Amino acid sequence: MKAIKEFQGEYRFLSNFYRSPITIGRLEYDTVEHLYQCAKTTNAYDFNRVFDANTPSSAKQLGKQVDKRKDWEEVKVGIMFNAVLLKFLQNKDLRKKLIETDNAVLIEGNTWGDHFWGVCNGEGKNWLGRILMIVRSIMMNPHLDNLEIVRRKK
Repeated sequence: MKAIKEFQGEYRFLSNFYRSPITIGRLEYDTVEHLYQCAKTTNAYDFNRVFDANTPSSAKQLGKQVDKRKDWEEVKVGIMFNAVLLKFLQNKDLRKKLIETDNAVLIEGNTWGDHFWGVCNGEGKNWLGRILMIVRSIMMNPHLDNLEIVRRKK
């Protein structure tokens, strides 16, 4: 079985740092990383700082400095799932590319020691890869474009 072992090069679009606007209500997040880090916050000041971050890397760094919601460890996988799902529901070009990965095992390989979301030095839970594979199976539904939730509001 084919495996995609890192989200670089032609597979960079799988990364949470890839520019892929996600609209929720009146807000448009630049990346999954922005949305995910904003979800940690407990106050408007921290939320706005993360939301307005110029890069996903800056959003991630700011997210490490905020007062996290008390239930963060219990809800973070669900929040990531929803953010990744919205990324591919709302960005049809990226959805097509995700589907084209077919049945490849998706592994968020990294060198920065993330053993929860990815795999580093052959070890890790690969939660981001797992979420992407679940979302891919959802995106393969041929009737998806007919669902109201998929239509992006401008």
